[in-house]
Amino acid sequence: MISSRPYLVRAIYDWIVDSGFTPYMLVDAEAENTTVPVDYIQDGKIILNVSPEAVRALDVNNDWVMFSARFSGVSMDVSFPPKAVMAIYAKENGRGMVFSDDEDDEGSDIPPDDSPSSPPKGRPSLRVVK
Repeated sequence: MISSRPYLVRAIYDWIVDSGFTPYMLVDAEAENTTVPVDYIQDGKIILNVSPEAVRALDVNNDWVMFSARFSGVSMDVSFPPKAVMAIYAKENGRGMVFSDDEDDEGSDIPPDDSPSSPPKGRPSLRVVK
């Protein structure tokens, strides 16, 4: 299967913008084929404001996240693979999604239908989680 990350990034982005908030992306600036402004990199990461007011021609496809933005008044084309996106969240409340470093985009934790599984033993129980 293809990676789910670009689909999730697009969905969370739309949700944040539709809610009237400012979408920010935390990006691994050291990921391969990443072009970001080096002056704003901290600890190998960069936080980018990707709101419609801050960027032009935002394109999040299955292979690339690309846009043009101004940094200290200088226009720059920014691009990176979706795998470099570590998180996408709303600036105002922090709600969004964080992607793990070891996330296996190629597989799933759900066993295929033909795998044998044993039925649960004992009585079902519910537990209150606070």
